[in-house]
Amino acid sequence: GDYLVTIEEKDKATFLRAYVNWRCMSAGSTRVCVRMVGHKVEESYSEALKEQMSIVEMPLSDPPLCISCCPVTGDLLVGCKDKLVLFSLKYRVLNQNLTVLDFERSLILHLENLIPAEVAFCAGRIAIATELDVLILNLEVAQQSMDGTEHSAHRATKLEKPGDKGPPTHNLQPELDEFIICQKPVELLGEESKLCEIPVTLECTELPTEDTKHFQVQYLLFRRFTPDQSPFGFCEETKLHSLQLLPVYQAEAEETENRKELLSLFCFFSLPHVGYLYSIGKSVELISTYQYSEKSEQAVLTPQFLHVITSESLQCFTVRCSAAAARDEDPYIDTTVKACPPVTLDVCTLRMQLFIGPRALCHFNNDIILLTKADTEDITERRKPTRRMLPRKADSIKSRTDSESEPGWNLYIINTVSTIQLYREMVDYSKTYENVRTESCIHLLSEAHLLVRAALMDPSVLKSEEKEELLKAFRESCAFLGDCYSRFDTRDYHLALPYYRMSGLSVTEVLKRLVPGKGEMQTYEKGLIFYLTHSLNEDLNEELSKESANQVLHVFYLADPVQLPHILCSPCMRNVCPLAAVKCLQKVEKTLPSVVLTLTKAFMALKVGDLAMYAREMDSHKETILACGFTGQPKLLIQRKDGIVLPTEFAVHLKEMQPGLLVAAAVALHENSKIELEEADLFFKVLCSNGENAVPQLLVDFWEALLVVCSQEEILEELLLRVASQYVWRISKKQLPETKPLKTAEDLINSCNHFGLIFPWVASIMSAGSPSDKDFHEDISKLQSLLCGRSVNIAKALPVLEPLAEAGAVGLAVRVLCSTRQGKHEEALEQLLKRCPDVAVVYAQHELKGDSRAVWWNKLLPELCKRIRLTGNGCPVLVSSLKETLSVVAMELEVRDFLSLLPEDGNAAFFLPHLLHCSQRKLLT
Repeated sequence: GDYLVTIEEKDKATFLRAYVNWRCMSAGSTRVCVRMVGHKVEESYSEALKEQMSIVEMPLSDPPLCISCCPVTGDLLVGCKDKLVLFSLKYRVLNQNLTVLDFERSLILHLENLIPAEVAFCAGRIAIATELDVLILNLEVAQQSMDGTEHSAHRATKLEKPGDKGPPTHNLQPELDEFIICQKPVELLGEESKLCEIPVTLECTELPTEDTKHFQVQYLLFRRFTPDQSPFGFCEETKLHSLQLLPVYQAEAEETENRKELLSLFCFFSLPHVGYLYSIGKSVELISTYQYSEKSEQAVLTPQFLHVITSESLQCFTVRCSAAAARDEDPYIDTTVKACPPVTLDVCTLRMQLFIGPRALCHFNNDIILLTKADTEDITERRKPTRRMLPRKADSIKSRTDSESEPGWNLYIINTVSTIQLYREMVDYSKTYENVRTESCIHLLSEAHLLVRAALMDPSVLKSEEKEELLKAFRESCAFLGDCYSRFDTRDYHLALPYYRMSGLSVTEVLKRLVPGKGEMQTYEKGLIFYLTHSLNEDLNEELSKESANQVLHVFYLADPVQLPHILCSPCMRNVCPLAAVKCLQKVEKTLPSVVLTLTKAFMALKVGDLAMYAREMDSHKETILACGFTGQPKLLIQRKDGIVLPTEFAVHLKEMQPGLLVAAAVALHENSKIELEEADLFFKVLCSNGENAVPQLLVDFWEALLVVCSQEEILEELLLRVASQYVWRISKKQLPETKPLKTAEDLINSCNHFGLIFPWVASIMSAGSPSDKDFHEDISKLQSLLCGRSVNIAKALPVLEPLAEAGAVGLAVRVLCSTRQGKHEEALEQLLKRCPDVAVVYAQHELKGDSRAVWWNKLLPELCKRIRLTGNGCPVLVSSLKETLSVVAMELEVRDFLSLLPEDGNAAFFLPHLLHCSQRKLLT
C-alpha cells in the first residue's frame, strides 16, 4: 500500500495517523479529509473528491511507542505498553473507478511486562526489542477443528504460564536500589525460545466473517544482553537499536496479487559496539556478528550492505544475505555443479566516510539519506557515560529542546557506488594479494561474487538492462574464484570445479588461463587436477586441440600419474600425440603398473599403427583379466556423445580380431553397472553397422554370454525373450547369422542352466523334419534347449513363438513343448497323434509320470483305440503304439479297471495277452 504512517505529539497527546493518497499534495491538490478507522469510507469520498489526501486517525487505548509496516502485505503493527496492535490493510472498492486504502484493527498481542522500544513486522514474523531484549515471533494461521474452534486456545494458555521462576526484577524491594541488578545473557533459538518467560495472548478484534483467519504464535528467537562493563561501572548507553526485518524475494517468480514471493527473511539488531544478523526463514541461526570500531548510533541493513553511523562516520559492511538466500532457493547448491561462498565467511568493512554529527540514517534504492547535526558539544554530552540503576526509572526522561530552533542540521542524499563499479574495484584490489596472501584474495573475490549474486536476486533487475552486465560479471567472478582454487594450495580446492562450470568456460579456455607455455616449469595444485579429472572423465562434447591435449598429458604426468590412463581415454583427448602418451605411460608403468594402463598402451599403439606393440601388450595378460580390466575404464571401448553410445577404435579392432574378448568385456561392464542393457544393444548395433531394428550376431552372443552370469530376474526374463525371438526370426525367415556364433547349443547347455537338455521325443520329431532344417540346426537346437529348460515364461513367450506355428517338424516340436510346459499333456498328445503318432508313446514315457500317469489310460489308450477303429489295420504305427500303451497300463491298473478300459468290439486275441499279464502281475504281488 502507498501510505505514510506517523506518530505525532501535540499538546502532550500522542496520535497515530496514516496519510493515504498523499501524493496528491505533491501534485498540487489541497483537498484533505480526516476520518477515523472503522468509519464508513463512502462518506469521505465521492467521484468528484477522489483526488484528495486522506488522514486516517487510529485511536489506541495506550500511546503508540513504535510502528512497523509489513513490506509484503502492507499491514501495520503498532507497539504499545504490554501489547502490539495489528491493523490490516484493506482495499475498499467504492465503484468501478474508485478504490481507496483503509485499515481494520484485526489483532492484539498482549505481552506481559514488556515495553517495546522497537518493532519490526514482515510476512507474519514479528520482532520486538526492548532496551536489552529481543523477541521474534511467528504469527501463523491456526488449524481449526471440525466444530470450528481453533486449536490455539490451549496453546495460548500454556504460553501464558510464566512458571515459578520467582518475582520479576521490577518488583524488588526498595532497599535493593543501591545494587545494580543484571539478568544473565541468554540466547534461545527455535523451540527453546518458549522458555523466555514472556507469555503472549492473542485477541481477535475484527468482525467475524467466513474469511476470518485465526492465528497462533510460534516462538522463533529470544536474546537477552547485559550492559557493557568497564572498570568505571556500567555504561547507561548500552541498549539495542536498529531492529529490522529484511525480506529477500524469489528473483524469477512472477508477482501475484501485487505480492512478491518471499524466499528468505533476515533479522538485524545492534548494540552500540556489536551488530547481529540472524536468518529466520526456514530455520533460525546466527549468520554474522559485526564488530564496530566505535560506538554506533544507527544501522540499516540491505540485501548487499550494512550501513552504520557512528558519532563521526558512515561505515559500510558486507553481508551474507545472498549466500543464505541462495541456499534457501537451492539446498543442493554446494555440489560439483554449483557453489556459493559460505554463510560463515567473515564480514569485512568496505568503506568509512567521515561526517560531523550523524544522527539518523535510512536507505532507498541506491541512495542513503543521512541526517546530521553539526554540534560537537551536544555529541560529547550524549556520549558521556553515567552510572545508574537498571531498569530505568520513569522520572529519568530529559527535557528536550525544540529541534526547529537548533542550528546545524544537514540532510545528505548519498548515491551509492553501482554494483558493477564496486565489483570491479574489489576484483582489482584482490590482485594485490594474489601472490602474497591467498586466503585474502579468495575472501575479496568471494565478497565480489556475493555482491553480484545479491544484485541478481533483486526482482527489479530482471526487467532492467543491467541484468546482462550483472550476469557477465557473475560468470567472470566464478572464473576468478575457479582460478584461485586451482592455483592456490587451499583445503577447498574442490571448489574449482563448480566455479569453473558456473563461469561457462571451456576446458581449453581454463587451460589458457592456468597452464603456461613450453619451457616454463610450474607445479600444479590439487584444484586444477580435480577440475581436469572430473571434466575430462565426463562425456563432454568438447574436443581439445593437439596442443591443449598435450598440455593436459604433461600436467597429469607431473602431478597425478595414476590418473593418466583414465585421462587419455577421454573423448576430449582424441587429438593427443599417441607417441608422447606411450612414452609417459611406459615411465608410469615402472612404478604404478595396472591392467588399465596396459590396455591404454595397447589403445595408443593402435592409434600409432604399431600392431606388434599392441600384440605384446594384449598378450601380457590372460583374456579374463583383460576383460575385467575394461571395467576399470569403460571409455576404452565405449564413449558417449549427446547421450548416444559410440564404440571406440579399440572396440572396432576387437570386433574383427578378438570378438570373444569384446563380448566378455561388455558382459563385465554390464555386471559392474558400467553400461545398461539398452546401451549395450545400441553399442553392438552401431559397432556392426546394422540398422536400428536389425540384430547382429555379436549382440546375440552378448545376450547368450550375459545369460550365463546374470542374476537379476527382470533382466533374465528380458534376455530369454530376446534370444528366443532372434532364434525364431532366423528360423522363420531362413536367415543365417552374418558371423559365426561364439557358442554352440552344446556349449550353452553345458555352461548355462537356462538351456536344458533336449528331450528324446523332441529329437524323434525332428528326425522326420525337412532337410532344409539342417541349415539352421544351431538356432533350432538353441530354441528347443531354451524351451526344454525351466526359465522361460511360456505365457509371455507364446507371441514370440507364433511365427513357427506352421513350420513343419520345428513348429510341431515347439507347440508340443509349450503345451507340455503349461501342463497340457492331453493337448500335446492330440497334436502328436495327429502329426507324428510314432512319437506319442515316446513322449508319454518321458512326460507322463507321477500325477500325470493317469493320462495313459484316460487319454492315450482311448484315443489310440478310436483312431485304429477309424483306420483299421492300415496304420501299423498306431497298432504298435497301442501295444506299448497296453503294456504300460497293464502294469499300473487292477484287473477289473484294466478290463473296463478294453473296447467291447475289440479283437480278444489282441487284448488277451495284456489281460493275462495284468492278472499274473496281481497274483505275483
